[in-house]
Amino acid sequence: MAYTKEDIIRMVKEEDIEFIRLQFTDIFGQLKNVAITASQIEKAVNNQIMFDGSSIEGFVRLEESDQCLYPDLDTFVVFPWRPQHGKVARLICDVYNTDGTPFVGDPRGVLKQVLRRAEAMGYDSFCVGPEAEFFLFQTDEEGKPTTKTNDEAGYFDLGPLDHGEGTRREICMALEQMGFEIEASHHEVAEGQHEIDFKYTDALKAADNIMTFKLAVKILAQKNGLHATFMPKPIYGVAGSGMHTNMSLFKNGKNVFCDPDGEKGLSKEAYAFIAGLLRHVKGMAAVTNPLVNSYKRLVPGYEAPCYLSWSASNRSALIRIPASRGQGTRVELRSPDPSCNPYLELAVCLAAGLDGIEKGMVPPAEITENIFKMDREARAARGIDNLPGSLEEAIRAMESDQLVLDTLGAHVAENYLEGKKKEWEEYRTRVSSWEREKYIINY
Repeated sequence: MAYTKEDIIRMVKEEDIEFIRLQFTDIFGQLKNVAITASQIEKAVNNQIMFDGSSIEGFVRLEESDQCLYPDLDTFVVFPWRPQHGKVARLICDVYNTDGTPFVGDPRGVLKQVLRRAEAMGYDSFCVGPEAEFFLFQTDEEGKPTTKTNDEAGYFDLGPLDHGEGTRREICMALEQMGFEIEASHHEVAEGQHEIDFKYTDALKAADNIMTFKLAVKILAQKNGLHATFMPKPIYGVAGSGMHTNMSLFKNGKNVFCDPDGEKGLSKEAYAFIAGLLRHVKGMAAVTNPLVNSYKRLVPGYEAPCYLSWSASNRSALIRIPASRGQGTRVELRSPDPSCNPYLELAVCLAAGLDGIEKGMVPPAEITENIFKMDREARAARGIDNLPGSLEEAIRAMESDQLVLDTLGAHVAENYLEGKKKEWEEYRTRVSSWEREKYIINY
């Protein structure tokens, strides 16, 4: 939808909307908002709502604290789970400085910048289809999350085994009311684990959708007395939650990854994009897999990739090329997890792929065997490298990848690394019950 300011003002009035949440995301992927009443909507659509940026981690220092919210009018939507009287709507905002310049620490702005670079290279859109997994846990008498699921279902199982099915259905219906096109919703491998896939769309909208999706899942689970978590590995010994990211580039409305005459139906650009991802995937890991806990998922044996390789069919590979060709040709990066900041994740993925295209990179040979069954010597003989094994390793890899640092920009990179180093230090010096306390609520 393309809305004008007048449309928004009219809808707020006609639909009896009482509150509007002006949402934005901090550099660590946490959703923030400034709530305004309907009487302030005119001010909001004219970019006149200000907030204190110094109270947001990684934004600005105390002495430069005022910042402005510029709503993206096309993101206006009414929350379907709120009461029908005194409705609540939201607008996703870009963060600006008071002098009218975009704020360099706004993750949405970071993604927009890389998209402009793709445009300058002749690509009219970068499309993304995310597959975000999550767990639904029961809560105790105090409403605190447990790790009990009351669920004996497995991959693609149906009720009565799948006790989260009702909640999952409710989430899908709410998202569809908000304009999502849900492609699939199913039970995942582990007890209490679920996945909802929505149709691919351009990257900025996809990142907005991921943030909205996480909010909807958490709110509707809570409404049903459950706790939803996007923590990558909440339980030892069972599969973790990933967010496979399917990507394709379009030029003049045509998918540039497709070439019917190319090997495996893929174009030179597709191979160069894959090569760029493989070149930078270690440096990107602190963004795509941002938690101490993320690296408990990236271990052999649970379908989560931990080795640098690509394949058209092999699910143990880091990058998979799904079978669909033509406009559906895509590159699937399987390492990201849903605790990441989607704006920064998509920014570094696109930047890495474009770097591959610009430099005409060529990926290593496809790996068709199960990499998990190879020993270290066999992997070394095939030149198969590993992803970082911990957040500490990922931080070091990020610090030495100039493309990733440049993509994030000095402000975000510096504050992001500082925050992640603190997190690692806290984990390193604390007993590991710390992990549960720190992440089970937030993610």
